[in-house]
Amino acid sequence: MQKYRPGEQVPSSGNYVAYDRNGSNGGTLHLEEGQRFPATQHEGSYYVSSNESDYEYTKK
Repeated sequence: MQKYRPGEQVPSSGNYVAYDRNGSNGGTLHLEEGQRFPATQHEGSYYVSSNESDYEYTKK
């Protein structure tokens, strides 16, 4: 599962899920390729493609 940090460039257009450092879901947003992942209010937050997030959820 590829994790992206706030400020990194979005690799491909699509929906991304934000998580805090504890793995709590912070919501989903649509981003276009080339944009930057937005800042979050929590230290250690990251983003995951919603496709990968769904895959990880169904594996549990």
